[in-house]
Amino acid sequence: MADTALMPIPGQVDPVPVARDITPRADGRIDLLGLPKARIRELFEAAGLDTLQAKLRAKQVFHWLYHRGVTDFEAMTDIAKTMRPWLAARFVIGRPEVVEAQHSVDGTRKWLLRTADGHDFEMVFIPDADRGTLCVSSQVGCTLNCTFCHTGTMKLVRNLTPGEIVGQVMLARDALGEWPKGSMASDAEDQDDEAGHYTADGRLLTNIVMMGMGEPLYNFDNVRDALKLVMDGDGLALSKRRITLSTSGVVPMMARCGEEIGVNLAVSLHAVTN
Repeated sequence: MADTALMPIPGQVDPVPVARDITPRADGRIDLLGLPKARIRELFEAAGLDTLQAKLRAKQVFHWLYHRGVTDFEAMTDIAKTMRPWLAARFVIGRPEVVEAQHSVDGTRKWLLRTADGHDFEMVFIPDADRGTLCVSSQVGCTLNCTFCHTGTMKLVRNLTPGEIVGQVMLARDALGEWPKGSMASDAEDQDDEAGHYTADGRLLTNIVMMGMGEPLYNFDNVRDALKLVMDGDGLALSKRRITLSTSGVVPMMARCGEEIGVNLAVSLHAVTN
């Protein structure tokens, strides 16, 4: 009889033993990428702002982070100049590290990315006549061993965090130059962050597919939280009809996907031998 103790068992496993929404940084600052508005507000309060100030600043930073793609607090022109250094000393807005970027003559782009703790993963942008699709990863490695998938030959290292997942979309928009252009010029401390006038360019990135490295439904919570930021009307604002999550068939999680995320679901049908 085979020694089943030595056989890899597919499942919802994350070798990182402690759940975390934030990857610790050596400099002690907190990376806000991947955090919802409510969590940002909590962190601002914990850092010393009163409740009203924390709510206002969280709204402003959330807008600049996810709707404008800004990575420098100094560029947030509707936040008081005296507040910007305070934010920069305690927080940071990151991006996945780009190890290598490839650009094909047909417009296809491929990035090899690296997490803050040194693990590599990939994303791919695929242009078409009427759409541009970004293929996003959800894990470093995979617990499944589908023979048609190269990731299946890799062991699971860990789940990607919400910031590392949504960061792929942010990085693609950076590379494609797709953030709204214009100015919200005002240094008035409490000016409404919707008062400025700017316009968005025509989109190249129109669709997202969770078909990169890993099984998205074995990293359900982080994928859900990341996609909620992508779909947030005050943030990246991509319609759920333009997002497809591909699964190898994790049946217990498929109903939750429909209830809690609501994006299109693609099931990869294959036999145990291919």
